[in-house]
Parts: sequence; structure tokens; C-alpha cells
Amino acid sequence: MNVAMRGTFSYSPTMTIKIGYARCSTHAQDLEVQRKVLLELGVTEDRIYTDHRLTGTGRDRPGLAQALAALRVGDTLVVSKLDRLARSVPDARDIAKELERKRVTLALGPTVHDPSDPMGRMFFNIVATFAEFEADLIQMRTREGLAIARAKGKLRGKRPKLSEKQRKELWRMHNTGDYTISDLAEVFSVSRPTVYRTLQRRESP
Repeated sequence: MNVAMRGTFSYSPTMTIKIGYARCSTHAQDLEVQRKVLLELGVTEDRIYTDHRLTGTGRDRPGLAQALAALRVGDTLVVSKLDRLARSVPDARDIAKELERKRVTLALGPTVHDPSDPMGRMFFNIVATFAEFEADLIQMRTREGLAIARAKGKLRGKRPKLSEKQRKELWRMHNTGDYTISDLAEVFSVSRPTVYRTLQRRESP
């Protein structure tokens, strides 16, 4: 490791174990990319913990919980980037406090930080602030993009599952009393809730 551990404890470099963590929040992101980075940083395959399709805004992440539980004094938690570990400043600070309590270091890519060291703690908070700011910017741009699309009429909501002609035929068949809700759902290839909603719309004033 390129940063010396500080504090009241000591450890032997030969005893240090690297625990890796990777998180993917969407289908488009690939855990294998992060896994490859962790392997290149010296984490063994059996010590990589992952969470898939989790946003990371909260701490309800089983993979992260397992990674933290596996850490022992002198170990290093390794992630490819801080935003894969935490998505908010308070979350990052909570994790830093837990790492400090466990007396372990954090590796963001190839750079190792000691949460118990004042400089390491400051850098950790700065990086966490920028990660949160970047996530907020992405959300803001997404909302702005949706608003522009709606203004241009590109987002018109879901199209009805039945055409006007089909709805009228469904109403007529239902009025005969010869067809159950299940029959109508099968005939028109829709779900039972759709049939109920279609009938309710007719009854609405």
C-alpha cells in the first residue's frame, strides 16, 4: 500500500487482505468492468462483493453489508470509484466512520486513503461532495429533458390498450350477459383489470 496506516494499531503488510465491492444500478452498466478493475488492483475473485440494480441512495445493500462485515483490522476496502460505494455525502461519511471504527483503509482505484487520518478524511469528504453533485446534475438534466420532450409533445403517455371500436364491442358483449370478465379478457387479449377499467369508464358520468 502507498499510504501508511495511522492510529493506535499496527499491522503486518503480509497480513493485509483486500476486500472488493462493486455496484451496478442499471442494466446498461456492467459489473464485469468494475470486477476487472478490482482484480487488476489485487482483489481475489472470492473477495469481491456486488450489488446489482441498486441505486445506492440508502444503505440497504446486501453486497456492501457483506463486504463491510468481511473487513478486519488492517484490511483495505477496494472500489473502482467512490460513486460505486456511496451516492451521497452523508452516506459516504457514515461508511468512512465505519471503516475508521474497523481500523481499515479505503482504496479508490489505485489510491489508498486512511479514514482516521485528517488529510485522508478531508479528501474523502471532498470526493464524496463532488460525487453527490454529479448525481444531482444527472437527475436535473433528466428532468429538464423530460420537460422539453413533453413541451414538444413527444411524451403523450401510454396509448390505450383498446381502441374505441374495441371498447364499444366489449361493452356490447358484456351487456348480453353471456360473457364473463375472464372471457372478455381472453377475447380481447387484455388483462382482467383492463376489462374492469374499461367497464368502469363506460359507467362514469
